[in-house]
Amino acid sequence: MESPVSAFAVYKGNKKETSQKRKNRKTKNKNKSSVSPQIVTQDFREDVMKEIGLKLQRKQKKNKESKNIAKKKLHKKKKTKKSVKKLNVNVDKLNLSNRSSDTDEPPELVLESLNAKKYQIEEPKYDDETHSHSSNGSFEFTPVQTDSTEEGLKVFKWIIAPFSPEDFLDQIWEKKPLHIARKKPKYYSEIISTPSIDTMLRTENIQFTKNIDITSYINGKRETHNPEGRAHPHLVWDFYLNGCSIRLLNPQTYISRLHLLNATLQEFFNSFVGANAYLTPPDSQGFAPHYDDIEAFILQAEGKKHWRIYKPRENNEVLPRTSSKNFTDDEIGEPVLEVTLEAGDMLYFPRGYIHQGITIDGEHSLHVTISMYQKHAWADLFEKMIPAALQIAINENVELRQGLPFDIYDNFGLVHSDVNTPRKTEIDGLIKNLFDKIKDYLPINEAVDQMAKKFQQDALPPVLSELERAVTVYGDTDVMIENGKVTNRVEISLDTRIRLLRKNILRMVSEDNIRVYYHAENSLEYHGSELPFLEIEEDLAPAIETLITSYPEYVSVENLDVPNDTDKLQIADALWSRGLIMTEYPLENIDDD
Repeated sequence: MESPVSAFAVYKGNKKETSQKRKNRKTKNKNKSSVSPQIVTQDFREDVMKEIGLKLQRKQKKNKESKNIAKKKLHKKKKTKKSVKKLNVNVDKLNLSNRSSDTDEPPELVLESLNAKKYQIEEPKYDDETHSHSSNGSFEFTPVQTDSTEEGLKVFKWIIAPFSPEDFLDQIWEKKPLHIARKKPKYYSEIISTPSIDTMLRTENIQFTKNIDITSYINGKRETHNPEGRAHPHLVWDFYLNGCSIRLLNPQTYISRLHLLNATLQEFFNSFVGANAYLTPPDSQGFAPHYDDIEAFILQAEGKKHWRIYKPRENNEVLPRTSSKNFTDDEIGEPVLEVTLEAGDMLYFPRGYIHQGITIDGEHSLHVTISMYQKHAWADLFEKMIPAALQIAINENVELRQGLPFDIYDNFGLVHSDVNTPRKTEIDGLIKNLFDKIKDYLPINEAVDQMAKKFQQDALPPVLSELERAVTVYGDTDVMIENGKVTNRVEISLDTRIRLLRKNILRMVSEDNIRVYYHAENSLEYHGSELPFLEIEEDLAPAIETLITSYPEYVSVENLDVPNDTDKLQIADALWSRGLIMTEYPLENIDDD
């Protein structure tokens, strides 16, 4: 079985995040947000990247031509340039071997509802696919070729390994619980740990109720004990030592590893992927039995927790669209699955399955719940389609605008609900015939666009690797130095090859005008900022369509599907300045006259 190689592997080696430098340009978009994609530092130090940039600048050929001023856009004519792929770099500055491997035993898969099987799987090999070096000390810049959907699939494979995604989606997803026992205590240790939570409390402004809950469940009674204000470690750990559970709400806001994990997974699921983390002291329980409205993946990071899982009580609670109340034990019957999760184990259960967990054997428990598919059902799509279809049908079909029969009140309603008459049957047939005609007007494309727009509003901003940063607006370009001088200026030209930053980074929607919604600038807090958009003229829409349909391939700006070169450059610059595209190679610097 092929080993899943996860984008999460970039966190091997205790690498740190770098600060971001945003390019400041005038844009048409009036909607702005202060949070930009997060940067993950790979095996390049910033001084090395600067050295590479300087060598690119010296090596690349610059043919100056006169500048043309177009409407709202200052740009150069197309230049002939050669991309320099090999640069002399001191190999001692490049640490390409700082990768760790997990040497624990292969995981054991336990399926409670299927026959238990054992699988042998290969350990992930954390290869760096975006750069290489040769024995003579030269550096070759290899363009980013990854597909964000495939990267999301790799992370999903890693979470459920050794169970295959195909079998999981066919046999388990939305159907039944799954327990994977690995005997690999460090499998999820990179995602979250008790020291990382302590660091978060000390370095971030974590607020009770907003970011953290203090809970207990004793003698069938669930209580929340949140004080007001900031959650300092002294107070949080005092609650913990007195038997209270700690729930972290949306911890990906402050724990970068979770941000990377979720932002990568959402590309595969096409749905917002969130997380809550739960730290429970020994021999205690923090929550009453209940069910949720999300697909839940419990990733056990530390300690042990004993879980009881119960089937939905009634048919209308199968795949529910809202979470339940807190149940008592006599309301939920007998569990269909009862397991003890150990560090490295995974437990999945669909929305609607009642669950409760308790620590045992004097051990604490730390797990993170990865969740998705909240309000992402057919019902949610139809809620958007049917009202819109009715309005279209009313405008198009005069029958729907004709008056009701005089005797409809005499045949329908509470009083007449148990009465069957020939006239009632006739009117009933008429109503259903009219309703059948409404389905011919279902605006499926528009409704799907609105669902995708909601995803843009919900989604986490992407996490950029250092090499992605070097070919996006988030790189070290247009830097102001002393005496008010701006250096490292760059500019997209017609022969620049570009592609979208992520497959789902934007969505083009036809509303009153053509709008391009995107989540590159979303806040790390859920709905913490307004959804930004770029409003474009209709004749520029084919250029966006070219980039969407070409992904993950690069396309030259001159090949964008608009007739005017000025418009091609204008739309490319608008996407670049908002962090929505990357270039195949780092842009060369330009000289100002």
